[in-house]
Amino acid sequence: MLAVLRHPAYAKLFSAQIIALVGTGLLTVALGLLAFDVAGSDAGVVLGLAMTIKMVAYVAVAPLISALVAHIPRKPLLIGADVVRALVAVCLPFVSEAWQIYVLIFVLQSASATFTPAFQAIIPSILPEEREYTRALSLSRLAYDMESLISPMLAAILLTVTSYHNLFLGTVVGFVSSAALVGLTHFPEVEPPAKTRFFHRLTAGTRAFWAQPELRSLMALNLVVATTTAMVIVNTVVLVKGELGRSQSDVALLLGAYGAGSMIVALSVPPLLDRFPDRRVMLCGAASLPLLLLGSAAIIHWGQGASQWIQLLSLWLLLGAATATILTPSSRLLRRNSTEQNRPGIFAAQFSLSHACFLITYPLAGTLGAALGLTSTALILVGIGLVGTVLAFISWRTPRPSSVLTASDEAS
Repeated sequence: MLAVLRHPAYAKLFSAQIIALVGTGLLTVALGLLAFDVAGSDAGVVLGLAMTIKMVAYVAVAPLISALVAHIPRKPLLIGADVVRALVAVCLPFVSEAWQIYVLIFVLQSASATFTPAFQAIIPSILPEEREYTRALSLSRLAYDMESLISPMLAAILLTVTSYHNLFLGTVVGFVSSAALVGLTHFPEVEPPAKTRFFHRLTAGTRAFWAQPELRSLMALNLVVATTTAMVIVNTVVLVKGELGRSQSDVALLLGAYGAGSMIVALSVPPLLDRFPDRRVMLCGAASLPLLLLGSAAIIHWGQGASQWIQLLSLWLLLGAATATILTPSSRLLRRNSTEQNRPGIFAAQFSLSHACFLITYPLAGTLGAALGLTSTALILVGIGLVGTVLAFISWRTPRPSSVLTASDEAS
């Protein structure tokens, strides 16, 4: 899998991704501490609203920016987005009011909603051979999972010797380094898309999703992933501390099991996809997630003692693994159903649509968990996940790849 790093352009971009991810991880820790300084006991409210603003920016801004900058070369676009993110990180230590956090977070996440889809869309052009591209996707998934483990540990180490304000400096360094590496990367020449009306460009990605069976299925798969992820991210701490009465380290351990499952599959996906089609792998994951979540509801309700804890660790590991069987290959579908010209819009649409699902399931998991308890919440999310799974199977009726949406198709 590491052989793909022999490609100089991809190696630079992957390094840029790693450095930016670590910077973002440090920002997450520092932002929580900043919110406590600004709002005290209301820090949770501030952070909750900040995360909602993040999701709204992801859903609303990605397709809007993609339409606005359709004719801007991708390298200056990526560098500009990194520079904006670095400037916001410079401003954050000087915040004294909650509203300032909200404004800066919206600007920062809008820049991320510009950077991430454009970054993802350029990789297929740099790695046109599907086998190499699949390995790059596995590395990317592995990077996201490793960041969730490494960044908090790095932040904890740094906080023993410096103020949390200096963590923002680490974020600035991460984004500036990312911009520098992007600047040093040779991008392939891509013919700009034909000039069309703004509304046509704005809706092109979403229309492509409706037009292609694989992408319609991917929309449903996004919902399946969002139900499980919401339960894990939002309610793991409630489950471990509130329901089971275990320690903070056990929260990290259970989340670590989820991440470990994802990493194991990320490493296994390339040979798996060499043997089996995307459809079989991804729909297998979609069928597994509601069943695994149903199993977690049963264990939460009826489990007891040490065996309950071991079962939960095993289930969280399997939940992470099943999630990765959907997330890791998903960009192969986007690549296969796009052209060089419409690819940025399709990646932006996936970025927006997938986060729209999280915008629904995250508040749902938190609100229902507090009102009805974790068992009932898990059962409701199972029901939503089953709807997504059925829609995914119905939409993706054939194992054959759908035809590529050409530039002329998009303009029609």
